[in-house]
Amino acid sequence: MAASLGLHCHHYHVAAAAANPLRKAAKQALSSLILKSSKPHHHHSCCYNSDSVGAKEIRSPDLVALEYADLNLFDKISGELGHVRIRQHVNPLSSSFSVPAQVPDWKEVFRDPTLPLMVDIGSGSGRFLIWLAKRNPDSGNYLGLEIRQKLVKRAEFWVKELALTNVHFLFANASISFRQLVLSYPGPLMLVSILCPDPHFKKRHHKRRVVQKTLVDNIISHLVPGGKVFLQSDVLDVALHMRSQFDAESDALQHIDELDPSVPCDSDGWLLDNPIGIRSEREIHAEFEGAKIYRRLYQKRT
Repeated sequence: MAASLGLHCHHYHVAAAAANPLRKAAKQALSSLILKSSKPHHHHSCCYNSDSVGAKEIRSPDLVALEYADLNLFDKISGELGHVRIRQHVNPLSSSFSVPAQVPDWKEVFRDPTLPLMVDIGSGSGRFLIWLAKRNPDSGNYLGLEIRQKLVKRAEFWVKELALTNVHFLFANASISFRQLVLSYPGPLMLVSILCPDPHFKKRHHKRRVVQKTLVDNIISHLVPGGKVFLQSDVLDVALHMRSQFDAESDALQHIDELDPSVPCDSDGWLLDNPIGIRSEREIHAEFEGAKIYRRLYQKRT
């Protein structure tokens, strides 16, 4: 069932590139160039040659555009929203984020509100979740929770432009609103993802990090048996913080390599491949800069 929501144990670009041979060739050319270098990039650009793309300077936004090219979102720009400036970090403990999100009428939000649900906590621009929803129109619903309201408005504009009926975005502080939202959902909660959350580097700000004991408990409580939790960060300290909290719940959760020893992990237990089938935008930017992505995938015990 999790596979129907977009959870695939093969490398990210296989499904993403399959639809268009020219786009596939372009992605392969770019990926090959980047992966050939074992050293981190010290600049935000490099050069390449590809018959299908043409010679130009590569930047990580180019790779994001290629990864999500099937969505054609650049053709769908809201005059009302215009260019959305992103505030990178916000304080979720601020009083302005303490009001629980209103529970939507799920019958109005989703065409079929009984389908298995994936919740992406900190959905960012929304492209990642929109791509999954478009690729899996009949097998699952997708809910993005994002604390930056402008990003939610733009993502919802894109959803309407693409006429998708299985994805929805909410302006919400997941720490406050996750429980009441999933508790009210008519179908099963099959997958929760937390991908590259705000790091809040200073120790005194660690209490602002999204993965806290209350949220972990709520996720475990509402996941159906066999449901999964996917964690990812390009910041080791953040990844270790998330991992420690979910590893502590071994009575309820198993890491995927315990269930399937063939799943490739490094010697420290981090997944080597992205199991979702598409990279998040932050993941693309980080890999372009040569950063390692730290991933964990848990399954609730049956």
